[in-house]
Amino acid sequence: MEQNVGLIDRSARIGVGTLLIVLAFAGTIGAWGYLGLLPLVTGFASVCPIYSLFGIRTCRRETP
Repeated sequence: MEQNVGLIDRSARIGVGTLLIVLAFAGTIGAWGYLGLLPLVTGFASVCPIYSLFGIRTCRRETP
């Protein structure tokens, strides 16, 4: 798959995902916080399937 997640978007996804997982692990927000795995994985992979469906890109296009 082609990358469609830019640097700022990646950083936000990784930060929010990590925060949700830590809070869930600490018991602060409950088990739903483990859904933080989704933004964490998409942040590290730089690919978001939802973005692909709607044709959204937050990263620069590479010029040939």
